[in-house]
Amino acid sequence: YDIENLQKHLMREPLSESQCTTIQPLTFLSACFSVAMSTIGDKILDTALSKIGEKSLFTKELENALERNEVDIVVHSLKDLPTSLPPGFTIGAILQRENPHDAVVLHPKNAGLTLDSLPEKSVIGTSSLRRAAQLKKRFPQLEFENIRGNLNTRLKKLDEKDDYAAIILAAAGLKRMGWESRISQILGPEDCMYAVGQGALAVEVRAQDKDILEMVSVLHHPDTVLQCISERAFLRQLEGGCSVPVAVHTEVKGSMLYLTGAVYSLDGADCLKDTMQTVVEIDNKCVHVGVTANSVSSSALEAAEKLGMDLANALLNKGAKDILTTARKLNDAR
Repeated sequence: YDIENLQKHLMREPLSESQCTTIQPLTFLSACFSVAMSTIGDKILDTALSKIGEKSLFTKELENALERNEVDIVVHSLKDLPTSLPPGFTIGAILQRENPHDAVVLHPKNAGLTLDSLPEKSVIGTSSLRRAAQLKKRFPQLEFENIRGNLNTRLKKLDEKDDYAAIILAAAGLKRMGWESRISQILGPEDCMYAVGQGALAVEVRAQDKDILEMVSVLHHPDTVLQCISERAFLRQLEGGCSVPVAVHTEVKGSMLYLTGAVYSLDGADCLKDTMQTVVEIDNKCVHVGVTANSVSSSALEAAEKLGMDLANALLNKGAKDILTTARKLNDAR
């Protein structure tokens, strides 16, 4: 498990006296070691994720190790975690979200430009159906092609060849790798809404490991928990995944949680989008969409999950299922 990320999060800001008391049990982390593992999604780099047809692309091997008691904690990018976890596992903590938006990384020859100002027919690389669908609709003068590989590989493909004018990556991933300087443009929700859970790290543990659950629970960030529960409930109700273009945008303002969700056809021509909100009171233990959150009230968790389900049902009533079914069929046929 990724102890370094947990420790970095804990040391990001000065802690209050109460926080220091709370995280004292986590000092055991300094005596632990991390285990590097590869997953199916890491190994298959020549095929679009949406075409592999395998659930849990970036989680299965890690959960197998967790089940065999080879590791006690697994750290995921939350957007990689299916909305329904295998029996016996739970998300014990969701850390404070980094910037959840997508970023444009330009080929060096296009420095200073934006997606709006790139020459017509410029080719943009992205491995995401969600990004491609939204950006085709927003920037019809550009062309979008698949690009796979880890961040290093994709940046190398961009810089060393002339195949792409730019590529689209998660801003959070670039920041975590120390490559913020490569970000040329951040795409706001008016251009491209983000994936469910994007920018958030999740700590997965065995559901019966009460001591571990208690220790990692102090890492929960209440606003992020509520945002991500509503997003995951939305996606689960739609029966979505990486094989369909589904996008979200959430905000917590005071005691209100706002969720915007949308589904798209592969070419972006068809879109259903709506926004709903609910009252949440952040103040106990409850499990929602695979998340065990001790630091957030049950009523707030329930309201967040219901918000996601209600928004999904509203879009389904408008025909979202037809759009998603067609998108799946077209993606499978490509």
